[in-house]
Amino acid sequence: MTSAGPVSSTPNRLVHARICSLSVLLKIERKHIYADDAFDQFVKTHSLSDQDRALAFELVYGVLRHQTFLDWRLNMVSNRPILRLPLPVSCILRIGAYQILCLQAIPDSAAVNEAVKLAKPIKGRDWSGFVNAVLRALIREPAPALPDLHDHPVTALSLHYSCPSWLVERWIGQFGIQGAERICRSTTEIPPLTLRVNTLRCSRDRLAAQLREDGVSVRPTGVSQVGLVVEKCGALKEFRPLKDGFCYVEDEAAQLVPLLLDVQPGDRVLDVCAAPGGKTTHLAALMENVGEIVAMDSSSNRLARLKENCTRLGVSVVRPFHIDVINSTDRSLAEITSSSGRCGSNRQDFDRILVDAPCSGLGILRRHPEGKWIKTGEDLTRHHASQLAILGRVATLLRPGGVLVYSACSGEPEETVQVIKEFCRSHPEFSPESAAPWAPSVTYPLLNEDGNLLTMPTLLSMDGFFAARLRKHEIP
Repeated sequence: MTSAGPVSSTPNRLVHARICSLSVLLKIERKHIYADDAFDQFVKTHSLSDQDRALAFELVYGVLRHQTFLDWRLNMVSNRPILRLPLPVSCILRIGAYQILCLQAIPDSAAVNEAVKLAKPIKGRDWSGFVNAVLRALIREPAPALPDLHDHPVTALSLHYSCPSWLVERWIGQFGIQGAERICRSTTEIPPLTLRVNTLRCSRDRLAAQLREDGVSVRPTGVSQVGLVVEKCGALKEFRPLKDGFCYVEDEAAQLVPLLLDVQPGDRVLDVCAAPGGKTTHLAALMENVGEIVAMDSSSNRLARLKENCTRLGVSVVRPFHIDVINSTDRSLAEITSSSGRCGSNRQDFDRILVDAPCSGLGILRRHPEGKWIKTGEDLTRHHASQLAILGRVATLLRPGGVLVYSACSGEPEETVQVIKEFCRSHPEFSPESAAPWAPSVTYPLLNEDGNLLTMPTLLSMDGFFAARLRKHEIP
């Protein structure tokens, strides 16, 4: 069994970028966790300079975004398939290949030398000579031609944009070759830093003006009326408007979902899968911090972040609860969701319910490129069942005439339109309503025949989100 010696966990140890990137990539591969979580876990026990932290981040996300392409190029010059090598060796080769093929600022010789250093401490065998030979061959050999897009669309898109073939096939079937290429390309792009202005504390124009006075380059989002795109602001942990609660980091597509609920001040709202609180706090702002939001989540750690975000943003109408909606008893769910008295006497129902359901996350692969390698088609089936279960549990909590919005950061039918159709078949008191009256007019071309919002594929630079609005009627 192989292990990478230089990535052992030593508290407060000063390490270099490539050691960090190797450790993080190994943890993602072995534990199937999010890249940002693996990165955060590493930096908690190791010290990096700001420069090395930035480079490590670039290497990790670059390798994840371009992994299939890197393996293809490496296999051309290696006498052993990359996927059959010990995991530390394949990760080291990918890190070196990404620097050689994609990062012009790093000399090829430096990329090779640093990769060789990483390979020397691997237990069981000295792989440094092998790594040196493969990467130097990669530098010498000219780039081969990619398969033709029209003759071999799945292979061509899979290699060019490093997407799994099973996903490429699905997207071609749903959106055609052009639409699939647009989605595949987005998985390799660096997403913009987008803020949602906290309108409880300031307007978008006021925050934009203040940021420009402070030397920060910003521009308004093209779809959301409360969004700003930041061109450059330095380290987020030192970004003062974020720390002071004037804004929240949130993609533009996610900012559209709360609008579909059409909440009003004084409403009683249930946010079922609420943490870490982006949409929860947006709903509070739309309600002018008047009313009540019951925010539930099954993760205590994420719920703690929700509480922190509410405090930072000045939101006071949220009641957070740690609860697993699917596995909770009817009695415990009723106790939690009963009114606190701020919005009426002993109310058991809600005016609005948001179900931002756990899903595959295939619409946000540009932010979580590790999903390309750890998600499978089986995940869609599993999530479909849990999404229906959540909707079924909360259906009775909505008052007649109330509105439920279901959303997912995915465009896959199993997690979107099929969930809505199956739910409405089994719950005839619910019927879909078009999102058009509440969505910005620029998104109208993104609405399907039922008026559901789907932000993928699109020329707009947004994550892929689905949202459906349902109205509950009295059963005759």
